[in-house]
Amino acid sequence: MNEDEVLAPHAHYLDGLQQRELRYQRCHDCGGSIFYPRILCHHCGSTRLEFARSTGLGTVYSTTAVTRREEPSYSICLVDLDEGFRMMSSVVTIRAEDVRIGMRVIADIEDVEANGNASRRVVFRPVAQ
Repeated sequence: MNEDEVLAPHAHYLDGLQQRELRYQRCHDCGGSIFYPRILCHHCGSTRLEFARSTGLGTVYSTTAVTRREEPSYSICLVDLDEGFRMMSSVVTIRAEDVRIGMRVIADIEDVEANGNASRRVVFRPVAQ
């Protein structure tokens, strides 16, 4: 692992988004999956963490539809990734009211622009059944 991964795990995660990769950390000592990137394992306290690339496959753990006046609703979800970590995001390409707990989803990296700043974020799409 290089020094940037150790000292700036958030920057390494954001670099992964720029390369359209969803990165998470794995503890070398206990094998635990870690997300959001940090410098210590929240399972055992080890500093021996390494980045891995997620397949992006997961299952919706919880969901809610947020409605706004005169705009389409959007989902806010917790997704359990197959690698063993959970993240908050949104399921896109379907109505927020149609997102279901237990639904299989796959991550996608989406370009966003806010206040003239371009960035990327992780969203999820339903897996074709």
